[in-house]
Amino acid sequence: MDTKFRLKFYLIIFLIIIIFGTLAFSFVENMTLVEAVYFNIVTIATVGYGDIHPVTPAGRVLAIVLIILGVGTFLGVVANATEMMLNRREKQATSNKIFMLIGIFYSEAGNQLMKVFSRYDPDVRQLVGRLNIKGNWSQKEFSVVRQLLKGYAFSINIQKVGLIQLSDFLQKNRSLMVRLIEHPTLLEHETFADLLRAVFHLTEELNYRENLANLPEHDRAHLCGDMQRIYKLLVTQWVDYMTHLKDFYPYLFSLEVRMSPYNPKASAIIK
Repeated sequence: MDTKFRLKFYLIIFLIIIIFGTLAFSFVENMTLVEAVYFNIVTIATVGYGDIHPVTPAGRVLAIVLIILGVGTFLGVVANATEMMLNRREKQATSNKIFMLIGIFYSEAGNQLMKVFSRYDPDVRQLVGRLNIKGNWSQKEFSVVRQLLKGYAFSINIQKVGLIQLSDFLQKNRSLMVRLIEHPTLLEHETFADLLRAVFHLTEELNYRENLANLPEHDRAHLCGDMQRIYKLLVTQWVDYMTHLKDFYPYLFSLEVRMSPYNPKASAIIK
């Protein structure tokens, strides 16, 4: 049973106790509705009776029952609300750490890989206009792009890819990939973990081949599948990363927009 469900459960029980106690006090103590509400809250809060107190045996029994049930339920509400708030804060802190890692990855290798794969994508024109993210984008624009990516066929013309250059680039960034994979918070973000595994796998595949210039067609097709897997994960994760920056780090978002792989006039200089 998760915290959110427990909190809802205790809130419902607490509300039932409030309604039941109010109606019951109104009946057994012959009180008005306002007096019964006041009396019920004072009883559950256990602050002590000052101006009024139960005068009938049934009212005193009812007060005992409400104190036992009400205090326990109220403490359950407070405890679960506090736990949910702490969990949300911890989750946000973990998310910030993961997106910091994602930012390092794209800065050092991811953006360059997107440029490489996009260059050899025969249908890339369908993406360029839609992925040229602007500084004033709202959540609606990001949602539209996500829907587009779900139906987009991330294809690569393997015949045009410079496998030797790609292998050299991946080997150069191999230590970075290893450090990121070893980070303890990585498993909290499945998409980014899958992306790193895919990149590391392609690095290994290319490294095991002694002659990348003369590979058979079936082997090139196999490598093409690995690249297309990375290509899709790269772009999908990049859109999520840009959304995060837009929401939490506008100054980082501004630079990423200016240097976007899909910005035809990419430049850090503000004009």
